[in-house]
Amino acid sequence: QVQLVESGGGLVQPGGSLRLSCAASGFTFSDAVIMWYRRGPGKARELVARIAGSGGSATYAESVKGRFTISRDNAKNTAYLQMTSLSVEDTAVYYCYASLPLPRSYWGQGTQVTVSS
Repeated sequence: QVQLVESGGGLVQPGGSLRLSCAASGFTFSDAVIMWYRRGPGKARELVARIAGSGGSATYAESVKGRFTISRDNAKNTAYLQMTSLSVEDTAVYYCYASLPLPRSYWGQGTQVTVSS
C-alpha cells in the first residue's frame, strides 16, 4: 500500500522556520521525483519545490527561492522541506507529491502551516 505522510506543520511566527517531512512507503522511493505543493486560503495550488530521485537536482518557485530548501534521504524514504524566513503569505496546506515512471503519482494528505503573530 502506497503512503505519503507529511508531518512537521504547525503555527509559527513571521520570520520563523519549520521543517516538513514526507515519509513514503509502498514504492521505490529513489525512483520518484518528489514535489512539495501548497494551497493557501483562497489561492490556487502552487508547486513550491521539486527534487529529482537522486537528490542532485532541485528547483523552486520564485516565491520561496532562497528561503526554502528541499532535500531527501533515500535510505530513510523521506523527503524534507526546510522553510525559513516564513511570512503570512506562506500560510497554506503543504502537500507532498511523488511522481514515478509508467506514469504513477501519489499525494500525501497534507500538513497545515500557519504563519501568524
